[in-house]
Amino acid sequence: MRMRAVMWIGIYLALVLAPLAVLLLGEVPPGRGFWWDFSMALGFAGMVMMGVPFAMTSRIRKLSAPFGIDILYLFHRYLAWIAFGLVSTHFAILWIGYEEALGPTIDPREAPWELTAGRAALVLFALAVITSQWRKQLRLEYGLWRYAHVALATLGFVAAVAHIIGIGYLTAAPGKRVLWLSATLVWILLVLWVRLVRPWQQKHRPWRVVEVRPERNGTWTLALEPQGHAGLGHFMPGQFAWLTLRQSPFLLREHPFSIVSAPEDLSRVEFGIKALGDFTGTISEVKPGETAYLDAPYGIFSIDRNQDAAGFVGIVGGIGVTPLMSMLRSMAARGDRRPVWLFYANKTRDGVTFREEIDALRARLDLHVVHILEEPPEDWDGEKGFVTREVLERDLPRERRDELHCFLCGPSPMTAATEEALHAMGIPAQRIQTEVFELV
Repeated sequence: MRMRAVMWIGIYLALVLAPLAVLLLGEVPPGRGFWWDFSMALGFAGMVMMGVPFAMTSRIRKLSAPFGIDILYLFHRYLAWIAFGLVSTHFAILWIGYEEALGPTIDPREAPWELTAGRAALVLFALAVITSQWRKQLRLEYGLWRYAHVALATLGFVAAVAHIIGIGYLTAAPGKRVLWLSATLVWILLVLWVRLVRPWQQKHRPWRVVEVRPERNGTWTLALEPQGHAGLGHFMPGQFAWLTLRQSPFLLREHPFSIVSAPEDLSRVEFGIKALGDFTGTISEVKPGETAYLDAPYGIFSIDRNQDAAGFVGIVGGIGVTPLMSMLRSMAARGDRRPVWLFYANKTRDGVTFREEIDALRARLDLHVVHILEEPPEDWDGEKGFVTREVLERDLPRERRDELHCFLCGPSPMTAATEEALHAMGIPAQRIQTEVFELV
């Protein structure tokens, strides 16, 4: 799997650098100095970097398998900022040193269309990046944001390609125009695959809600069964799915949720969903018999990817317990007696989701549960406050620590602090795995 990861990284670097190499083949127009050439290079590289991330988030399983789709989404976010920085610097260099190249006016009614296309692309990319980074602060509803993001990214890419071809610098030769037109065609095909073909496939593989069960702390278990098909076939415990409920799969109203059921329970699939807002705020109103659609499974956050581990450590906060529940249920179904230490952080004891089932699983597993409560009751004699190195040192045995695989899932401040604590305790980095909780 590591070699596949290296291969995909190499392909990505080749995609970013190849256009620059091709553009410099054959007849090259005379340059206008270092900063002019540097600006052109930044513009072309930024353009490619803007296009490639769409493939990363297209949920192509062979691409995401070595890294995990959550990591690719996170990388996509950072990459978008870098790409936007490159194209912005491209524009800034021209504005400062070659103002005449930007035309006499920015008025789209009078300015050359290819320059207007470039400015439009820059604005559209800026809006796509900003609305994604600060969606919650801008109070953009998730579904509305997705529509806007698709529109901004698509229009921005088309405008950028039009700008490049219209300007013609380094692209005037027919072969070089074919390069950019081919890149645009591939991008359009990806859009069609993601927005039309895959939803069409989901539409013909519907699921039916069979149970909506309340759990502790405002969490609900949503159980689905396949309608007219075999279901998922197989998934790894700890993986997640994109769920569409009460909507057509063509409407971009899907949401990612961890699967809490075990693969051994197929064909029934269950999700643990906390009522927090947007889509999840109405989960309690869902009724058995309603139709749902799934795009699954995804993710590498699983015990099945770590068969050589002597045991496992789960460090979770709140609803972050859901992927661990799938792993624990699967281990119980398989009779897997490898030891598991579950550090479970919550605000109150009454808010510990799946508390009773976790206690019952102790009889079927070598399971050691450590509850950490921020606001414990007066008679509480367990761990208090937050997950710290001191808590981990007290409750995690010292022997064979480097053979245990650690799964972290919860709020970002908690997982970041826990990663640091585990490193300080001598846990190898390859034995620490964090589920990215926020994909947007």
